[in-house]
Amino acid sequence: MIKTIFNAVLLGLWGLSHWAVSAQPVAFKFAGVDVPPPLAAQIVQDTYWGVKVDDPYRFLEQVKDPAVVTWMKAQAEATETILQRIPGRLSILSALKEKELVAGTLISSIYRTKDNRWFYLKRAQGQSQAKLVWRDGLNGDEKILVDPEQITKEKGKPHAIQSFHPSPDGKLIAYGLHASGAEIGSMYLLDVVTGQEVLPPIDRVRFAGASWRENGQGLFFSRLRPGYEGMKSTERFADTGRYYLDLKNPNPELRVFSVSQYPELKLPSFATGSVAEIKGTSLAGMVINFGVDRRLAMYVADLDQVLTGQAKWKEVFNQSANVRELDIGQGHLYLRSALNAPRFKVLKLKLSDLDMAKAETLLPESEGVLRTITATQDALYVTRREGVNTSLLRLSQGSPAVLEKLSLPLEGNVSVSGSVDHKDLVVAVSSWTQPLRRYVVSGDNAQLTRLNLAPPVEPVQKVEVVAKEVMVPSHDGVKVPVSIIMRKDTVLNGQNPTILYGYGAYGTTEEPGRSNGVMTWVERGGIYVFAHVRGGGALGSQWHEAGQKTTKFNTWKDGIAVAEWLVANAYTRPSKLGIYGGSAGGIFVGRAMTERPDLFAAAVPSVPVLDMVRSEQRANGVANIPEYGTVKVEPEFQALLRNSSYHAIQNGIRYPATMLMHGVNDSRVDVWQSLKFASRLADAQKGQQAVLLRLDYEAGHGSGSSANQANQRTADLQAFMLWQMGVPEFQPQ
Repeated sequence: MIKTIFNAVLLGLWGLSHWAVSAQPVAFKFAGVDVPPPLAAQIVQDTYWGVKVDDPYRFLEQVKDPAVVTWMKAQAEATETILQRIPGRLSILSALKEKELVAGTLISSIYRTKDNRWFYLKRAQGQSQAKLVWRDGLNGDEKILVDPEQITKEKGKPHAIQSFHPSPDGKLIAYGLHASGAEIGSMYLLDVVTGQEVLPPIDRVRFAGASWRENGQGLFFSRLRPGYEGMKSTERFADTGRYYLDLKNPNPELRVFSVSQYPELKLPSFATGSVAEIKGTSLAGMVINFGVDRRLAMYVADLDQVLTGQAKWKEVFNQSANVRELDIGQGHLYLRSALNAPRFKVLKLKLSDLDMAKAETLLPESEGVLRTITATQDALYVTRREGVNTSLLRLSQGSPAVLEKLSLPLEGNVSVSGSVDHKDLVVAVSSWTQPLRRYVVSGDNAQLTRLNLAPPVEPVQKVEVVAKEVMVPSHDGVKVPVSIIMRKDTVLNGQNPTILYGYGAYGTTEEPGRSNGVMTWVERGGIYVFAHVRGGGALGSQWHEAGQKTTKFNTWKDGIAVAEWLVANAYTRPSKLGIYGGSAGGIFVGRAMTERPDLFAAAVPSVPVLDMVRSEQRANGVANIPEYGTVKVEPEFQALLRNSSYHAIQNGIRYPATMLMHGVNDSRVDVWQSLKFASRLADAQKGQQAVLLRLDYEAGHGSGSSANQANQRTADLQAFMLWQMGVPEFQPQ
């Protein structure tokens, strides 16, 4: 049903009605800077299910073509020059750096072993990248294991730690190191005490997800196929393997699972299997992830057979069970499921009898949305979203289990980190206006003790900031949760510079958390709005499904409704309203601004998905079919076309000023998504509004970026918004 036409003869008829191709394109001037015009459009037309779809900038998908490379660099240089000419930009950057200096040391990714060795990432005040450190017990001396800043100086490229996994006894550690924001890097194994490498680095690693044997003599990890670099983009991440590394006889090429290795399981090529030993049994468990589909499957097999790549996998459950999360502890398998429970329920199975027909409902569905489950030595902890805030529940062992709601020192977002090796667990609590604080919850009496792996510092708040939660009716009457962060003394006169942020995909929710970027904007007198639109998970699995595939349009229509509500209630006006979102949030931004260009002064899509029709042609695209759909199914194609911002652009319409931000090394959303949209938008407007490409050649999708890169990105975003909103001190001379 798909047909491609390359026919230059059609230029006179087809080109005039869609894109007038200029023989001698003229640069557009913004802030006194010449911005190179788009490269000349090239006629490509596809037919899907009888519908002709134009794609004049498909050639930009060849990002290594010399002409494209030259044009990209010229765009990046022009954008950088313009941003540097915005007078107030440095004041934003200075405010961001000031907040970092008074915020103290940043601690993240805490992990504690059975013998009480603590490992975590630490970015000290004034430093740009986090170090991997460890200590014996909370009172032990802190020691640096890996210093990415030092590696950056030695290698000449920014490096970052993607993840780390200590062995059960804490004597060895596996960690991923990645350069220039790329998600593909190498896995290293170190002796914790000596800091020496145990083995040479293992390459082809993208999200290793390492899992150690209980005896510490080997580990499972994920790895891309040999030669992935030379494969078609749609096949690059397919058939990712799970490998086993035996430290007594190390062979990093020992693959124990991949989709092609076990065709009898009939799994899609983009499925990945996370294999791990099940403690206290002779089994290995394997959890199957189906790309971005949140529904999991699980199999078990004899561990010894798995270690030789000869496993006979037995299904525990498949996607029909609608399991979204699992954990193992106290001889049970715990499951968080949405089956007939859109706000989720918790089930448990005996490890000795893994029969789903015998699953016991441990915690039924309730009014709140069950978010996470974590097993400890003697209990199961559950976080439950109640409105915008999260509560922490403890289910003790016994029959029946005793449910207890724990008292927390702060209302807001709650996340936990626990282990079956310990009774207590680490709890982190944050809100829109309060910084993250960590506590250790005792498993004996549920008492909370402040956890200070670095000296506690409370940020200095220059003005009083408040968070307001409202429900906004959308285009179909459905009410959308919205969080509004602003100064307490804000006057609702329609004059406030406002950023509307949205994402709306994969069931992901923007949880409350204090952000230096948000605070910098709000202190200056702006309003920051988080729209928890459909496609996200704010109200459970049904909320996600209401903005997925053929219902995806609700995501951006919700965004438009929130924008209209903000204007109608005098929070702002269109000339003071900007819209922002990243990755899948590019749909939220791109379709809102193309559907209602009159509502926004500025738009900033970051690492965005904008050409939905060609989405599955990108390296990570096939894995996203469960979320967006495929052109191979007619109703899903129609939805993809409807949600494609690139194809929604029309000639002669004045769209909001737009700055696209993208890391050139992005392997999740290829940079050509931004290149194509920017070109089509600039050509359609012929210089009426700024269309800028902010390209970072030392960044990818966002992970691994240094603090300095993040601050520069935030300063550029806010300066661009304030420039386009007409704020006097941000007008280039």
